[in-house]
Amino acid sequence: MIFLLGLLVVFILVIISGFRVVYQFEEGVVFTFGKLSTIKKPGLVWVIPLGIQSMQKVDMRIKTVDIPRQEIITKDNISVMANAVVYYKVVNAEQAIIKIQNVNFAMAQYTQAALRDAVGNQGLDVILSERVKIGEELKGIVSAEAKNWGIEVDAIRIQEVELPQDLKRAMAKQAEAERERRAMIISSDGELQASKNLQEAAEVLAKSPAAIHLRTLQTIRDISTNPSQKVVIFMPNDITKIVNDIMK
Repeated sequence: MIFLLGLLVVFILVIISGFRVVYQFEEGVVFTFGKLSTIKKPGLVWVIPLGIQSMQKVDMRIKTVDIPRQEIITKDNISVMANAVVYYKVVNAEQAIIKIQNVNFAMAQYTQAALRDAVGNQGLDVILSERVKIGEELKGIVSAEAKNWGIEVDAIRIQEVELPQDLKRAMAKQAEAERERRAMIISSDGELQASKNLQEAAEVLAKSPAAIHLRTLQTIRDISTNPSQKVVIFMPNDITKIVNDIMK
C-alpha cells in the first residue's frame, strides 16, 4: 500500500514537472526525441517529461541590434565612420530555432556587412542627404536573407555618419564663405535700394529750392542737440525770399 502510494506521488510529480508557461509574447518549439513535433501558443502547456520532449521558447517581440561604428570607403574614395540600428522580430519560431543558431548575432553580422556595401556604393553627398533612403535599401538587402531565418526586418536606421577632421574643416570653411557671400549680396542689395531712394529724394528736392533749405535747417537742428557742440550756420543771401516761399 505504501509502495503504491509512493508510486502515485512520483507519478504526480512527474506529471507536474511537464507543465510549462508560455507568455503572451512567446511561442514554444517542442521537440520529441530531438525531432520537431509542435509549436505551443501562449498559455499553460504540457510537454512529456523525462527527456522525451523538450521545449525552447522564442521571444516574438521586436528587438533592436546596434551595429557598431565601422570605417567605410565611399564611392568617391572618402573614408567615413558609420553605424546603424536594426529593428526586427521573429515571425516563424520554427525557422528561427532550426535554421539559425543565434539570431541576434547573425542579424548583427549580416547587417554590418550589408552596411559596408550600401554606404560604399554611394557618394558622400548622397550619404549625407539621403540616409533614410539608404536605410530602406539596406532593409531590403537584409530582409531578403532574414526571411529564410523566420525573421521580419521592421526598419534599419543609419544613426551617424562621421567625416574625417580635415574634411570637416574644409566644409566649415566652405560654409563660412557661403555665409559671407550671402551677407555681401544682402548688403549690396540694401545699398542699391538706399541709393535709389536717395535719387528719388534728390529729384523731389531739386524741384523746390525752399524744400532743400528747409531740410538743411532740420539737419542743423538734429546735430545741435549736444550743448557742447558748436555749429556755424551760413545763411543764404535770399533768406527772405526762401522764408516767403516756405510760408506760401
